[in-house]
Amino acid sequence: MPPVKRAYPRAQALSANDLPWLVRHDAGRCVLCGACTAACTFGAIEAKLPPGGASAAERGGGGGGGGAPRPVRVQRAEAAHACTGCGMCEKVCPAGAIRPVRNADNRWGVLSRTAEGSGGAPARRGGRGGRSVVETPSRGRTLDAVVIGRISQMTDPALDSERHTFELRSPLGRLLRPGELPLRVEGGRLALAGETPPVRWIYPVIFSDMSIGALSTRAWEALALAVAWLNEECHLPVRMSSGEGGVPTRLLESELLRYFILQIASGHFGWNRIIESLPRMKADPAAVLIKVGQGAKPGDGGLLPAAKVAPHIQAIRGVPGATLHSPANHQGLYSIEEAVQKMHLSMNAAFGFRVPVAVKCAASATSVAVYNNLLRDPYHICGGFFLDGMLGGTGAAYAVSLEHTGHPVVSVVRDCYRAAAGQGLQGRIPLWAGGGVGMNGDAAADAFKLVCLGADGVILGRLLLQLLGCVGNEHGRCNACNTGLCPVGICTQDERLVRRLDVDAGAQAIVDYMRAFDAELRKLLAPVGNSSLPVGRADALVATRRDVADRLGIAYAC
Repeated sequence: MPPVKRAYPRAQALSANDLPWLVRHDAGRCVLCGACTAACTFGAIEAKLPPGGASAAERGGGGGGGGAPRPVRVQRAEAAHACTGCGMCEKVCPAGAIRPVRNADNRWGVLSRTAEGSGGAPARRGGRGGRSVVETPSRGRTLDAVVIGRISQMTDPALDSERHTFELRSPLGRLLRPGELPLRVEGGRLALAGETPPVRWIYPVIFSDMSIGALSTRAWEALALAVAWLNEECHLPVRMSSGEGGVPTRLLESELLRYFILQIASGHFGWNRIIESLPRMKADPAAVLIKVGQGAKPGDGGLLPAAKVAPHIQAIRGVPGATLHSPANHQGLYSIEEAVQKMHLSMNAAFGFRVPVAVKCAASATSVAVYNNLLRDPYHICGGFFLDGMLGGTGAAYAVSLEHTGHPVVSVVRDCYRAAAGQGLQGRIPLWAGGGVGMNGDAAADAFKLVCLGADGVILGRLLLQLLGCVGNEHGRCNACNTGLCPVGICTQDERLVRRLDVDAGAQAIVDYMRAFDAELRKLLAPVGNSSLPVGRADALVATRRDVADRLGIAYAC
């Protein structure tokens, strides 16, 4: 009898066990409703008939096994349809018959760059950066090793967080020292003898710059609704940055524009519409933000994949339907001096010098040098220095940049503040810190610690998307923001998927969280004995790790 020839798969062929997530399906519990395959936006699940030797549980004929075969749910072993672990199949299954399971033995790190259809292109994803830092148990986040250790008891009185009046306001704009104020005495009274830089006193939280395009229109609308409600009804002057994608004309020409920061990045997307709307603006924006770098992918420009450049995105940005790459830097802006000149001649002048102009940079080893030069600018142009750490999120980036470049924001904030304080210039240019704030859900605690280390306020981004329903995390779940297939309708322009997001419910969740944030921030201020933000008051903090205490210059406690 001749030997049986067996067909072995190629060594390079993908199997489900090579993928980062496995789909576990219990055929005996499945009711064949099809909800899982319909809900999976990545096409990771398909229905197939079992082989001829199927068990009785997989057949419709009871214990005898004589019934017609029942379809079973099979995971597709294809890179283009890899399961992301979003869990939508588990959420919609009425019988609890299916769920994703993390696969510790996957080979995705290699295969994602070589799988069929990749064309040798670098791996891309969305989500939060700095995974290599987060996933090191011996390190963790720096802020988790810092606690509030100075409590007012017998030395000085603590405050009542429920009854005391707190002044929770931070500057956005250049502040002058008393000797620099253009004042003169007229008739025994002080009067201004010249112009002063514009300053906005706002709540110490800014919603990060997430563009229309990176987010769905409904997700961006939910954020905008929350900002308007917080300002108009809750009297919390929170501000929101537009991101590099333009702003709807209706918002540009409304009174609500004063709650928004207009961002200009290296691609200048959407600014044609902003310039056209200038004569019809009823209010000035809160500020203009010049984005130089982003913490999740420092050194790279913005990236919006073609799958997300829908017709309405093309209209608002004034671009064709193709992948949009922003340059790595602003053309004509190659030094700090040129940056100051550009801010002075273009952004300030565009709004009649009534609007503060700030700069956003990725946190890095050079941040202190940049901040020092901005402080010494004799024209008092820069109205804010936004530092974005490596734990910040992004809609799309190369995986190698997300996981291996960047700088944590905490030590950079501390270094910038101490450098300014050493020259007697602290507080002149407000420091705003972002990148991982609220990563563990306690944004108020993170904000308080960063303020004590020298920040004037914090920037929230990824946390807001989680409040809208985002299921991604820094441990590899979902993070498919770059695909345009977001399963909850936040980072997609697909009309069917966008409808999964409830705008009103999302806005309400953000409002509720910010109200809790405000109460928690007061709870932290009260025992320390401060009725205003304790900017730079590092004596209120202690570190439970020696290396953190030494690096930040705060007390060590054990």
